[in-house]
Amino acid sequence: MLDPYLRPLIDPPLQRLARRLRWPADAVTLGGCVLGLAAAWALALGHDHVALVLFLFNRLADGLDGALARISGPTDRGGLLDIVLDFSVYALLAFAFAWRDPSAAALPAAFLLAAFMTTASSFLAYAVIAAKRGQATEKRGRKSFYHLGGLTEGTETILFFVLCLVLPGWFPVLAWIFGALCWLTAAGRVLSGWRDFA
Repeated sequence: MLDPYLRPLIDPPLQRLARRLRWPADAVTLGGCVLGLAAAWALALGHDHVALVLFLFNRLADGLDGALARISGPTDRGGLLDIVLDFSVYALLAFAFAWRDPSAAALPAAFLLAAFMTTASSFLAYAVIAAKRGQATEKRGRKSFYHLGGLTEGTETILFFVLCLVLPGWFPVLAWIFGALCWLTAAGRVLSGWRDFA
């Protein structure tokens, strides 16, 4: 929901940084994934502040790899790595909360993971069919494939996890709320597909 409004603010500094670094985009994607995995590990061990810093660097790498790809030319491999590793990091963070406090967090984390599964499948299914029909959009920046919006996009997911890492005791409540918003997002995408692909 917020991505189209933040992209004009975030993209220019990322492009400037990318032009200075000129690193391989795939290497930054993989490095960012390692940071995300380390964040989940730190979270599972109860090192919330370390997990927060690692997660923020993971998200910086996620923005930077796209900026680097726009300079060198985006690739299908890069698009695949980007989306798969993003969803993997989000899922592992939810799992880390369940791991560290199963009695309080396991059920909310399971609900959140089910919601992530549904939003991811609705997002990717729409993208596949849109590509098949030759549709494209740059509303959320230049991407490897069609990005359909919703209530819970990248910005909202980052804000959710930052809030959880700052206030880990609130994870169960936040997970129920954000999971419900993810279900609404998926429902909206299915309705959009029902209309657009009739």
